[in-house]
Amino acid sequence: MYVVCNKHLENAIEDFVETYEQPPDIYELEKVSFTDWASPHSCNYCENLPKYLVV
Repeated sequence: MYVVCNKHLENAIEDFVETYEQPPDIYELEKVSFTDWASPHSCNYCENLPKYLVV
């Protein structure tokens, strides 16, 4: 699972495919919510605010 900004979305997709050998599902963080999970405050690759969840 990756939480990423616009700039690093492509990196997260590539890393996901390399690891799991299948395409990920991509969600916009502002359009999804989970009861037991809070979105991190920064991208997995930098300090920018995350926009996407790649799972």
